[in-house]
Amino acid sequence: MNVFTDAIAWLFSPDRWEGPYSLPILFGQHMYYTLISVLIAAIIAVPIGWLIGHTGRGREIAVAVSGAARAIPSFGLLVLLVLLLGVLRIPEAAIITFVLLAIPSLLAGAYTGLEAIDRRVLDSARAMGMTEWQVFWKVEVRLGLPLLVGGIRAALLQVIATVTIAAYVNLGGLGWPIIQGIPLRKFDQVLGGAILVAILALAVDLIFALLQHAAVPAGVRAPTTTRRSRTAAASPAPAAA
Repeated sequence: MNVFTDAIAWLFSPDRWEGPYSLPILFGQHMYYTLISVLIAAIIAVPIGWLIGHTGRGREIAVAVSGAARAIPSFGLLVLLVLLLGVLRIPEAAIITFVLLAIPSLLAGAYTGLEAIDRRVLDSARAMGMTEWQVFWKVEVRLGLPLLVGGIRAALLQVIATVTIAAYVNLGGLGWPIIQGIPLRKFDQVLGGAILVAILALAVDLIFALLQHAAVPAGVRAPTTTRRSRTAAASPAPAAA
C-alpha cells in the first residue's frame, strides 16, 4: 500500500511537470508514436481489407500475414531494425515496428466488417440500381464501420502498450519512468509510469467503445428495439393478487 501511495505522490510531485522528461512531454511523445503508427497502418491495411472483403479474394493470405505479424516479438524487431537502419534512424525503426504491430487488427477489422454483411442486403442495393461503387461506399463501408472501429480500437490499445519499449532506445514516452526506474529500484516511479499507461489505455478503450456503438447504423439498431417493444406489449399483464 505504501508503494501505491508513493507512486501517487510521485505523479503529483512538481518535479514531474517540468523539464525535458516532464509527464506532459512524455505523454505527447507516447501519443505521437501511437497515432502516427496507427495512421500509417490504417492507410496500408484498410484499403487492402476492404478489397478483400468486397471481392472475397485473398482472405487466406491476409489471415496468414496477420498471424505472422502477430507472432513477431516487438522488442526484438525494434532492436533488429535499429541495428539495420543505424542509430540515426531510431524513430523510423520504432514507427516501422509499431506499424507492423497495428496492421493485423486493422486488416481484420476492415475485411470482416464487409464479410459479415448479409449478401441479400447487397443484392437488394444492386436491384435498386446502385452502381458497384455506390454499393461499396454507401452500403458495405457503412455497415462494416463498427467492426472497422473495433479494429482501430484493438490496434490503438496494442500500440499504446508497446510504445513503452520506445524508451529502451531513448525515444521517451510514458515507458521512460518505468525503464529508467527499474535499474535504480525506484518502484514508486515504476508504478507511477505503469499507472499512466493503464489510464491512457482505459481512456482510449472507453472512447472507442462509445464510437463503435455509435458507428452502428440507426436502421440496424432500430429493429432490435422495435422487437423488444412488441414483445413487451404482447406479454400478458401479471394477474392481480
